[in-house]
Amino acid sequence: MPLKLEIPWVEKYRPLSFDEIVSQNIAINNLKNFIRENNIPHMIFTGPAGTGKTSTALIIAKTLLKGEYYHRNVLELNASDTVRMDSVRNAIKDFANQNMIIGDNNLKIIILDEADNIPTQVQQALRRIIEKTSSNVKFILMCNYIDRIIDPIISRCAVFRFVNLPREKIVERLKKIARLEGLSIPREREEKLFDTLFFISGGDLRKAINVLQMSVALDLLNNIDINEILKISGFLDEKILNNLIEHIEKKNFNKVKHIIESIENVDSRNLMRQLLYKVPSGGDQNSVLLTSYFGEIDYRISQGADDKIQLLALTAQIMKRIK
Repeated sequence: MPLKLEIPWVEKYRPLSFDEIVSQNIAINNLKNFIRENNIPHMIFTGPAGTGKTSTALIIAKTLLKGEYYHRNVLELNASDTVRMDSVRNAIKDFANQNMIIGDNNLKIIILDEADNIPTQVQQALRRIIEKTSSNVKFILMCNYIDRIIDPIISRCAVFRFVNLPREKIVERLKKIARLEGLSIPREREEKLFDTLFFISGGDLRKAINVLQMSVALDLLNNIDINEILKISGFLDEKILNNLIEHIEKKNFNKVKHIIESIENVDSRNLMRQLLYKVPSGGDQNSVLLTSYFGEIDYRISQGADDKIQLLALTAQIMKRIK
């Protein structure tokens, strides 16, 4: 029977209750108490991508607002597009002010995703909206980096921190999806597949599920083509990576340079993750200095430095530091 892939699995298997949220017990238990006491504050959910922030916000809204009230009294916006920031701000203001116009005293919830992408001056305007809204309008802001949210907004919100998911929890959820979708995964290659999906995800469950679905859509699971799964996810395949590592260990810089320059469409940050995973971390001074250098190279690339030049600088440092 052909698999139905038209529905994104991240939506198909999105958690529908607090009990289905993976590995966020501290945040979830505190949220349950707020709901039980019917005392919902403005909230900020902060943490890495794919850890359940949006799902939790939607569960809160659906728990507090039933039926038609959910569709009428919940506003969900994404702030990642700063070009549309004025329209986002106006939509928030209009939605929050409806209470005063029509005398609606029912709870309203405004869910604002990627709030850390909002420019500071717009955050100041958002702070004033939060201040002036009535007590039955509650904001849930979601962000990856809370230090990009201004202090006046943070001080008006309860902050809930979401953490990266451990391997066993991500693999457990992936195996459940594979079982429900009837995927045929050879038992002897199963652990290798799930290890690869976890590595690609970096603790992001949403990404792991997307890569699994993409692998099925591209028919990569029949023979478990790990290299193709790595390549479609922007990583080096194992053969090229092992070749690169071999010449780094031999301290053959010319060969390393040739390999890096021959890689097409290299995703520098993914390659850095693969190298960091392979580099021995003994805890000695060399290992500590090398790890900090990975961070420095990552920063340089994020500021627009040439990817391949920075990768060559990184590999030169690895050759210098490893024994």
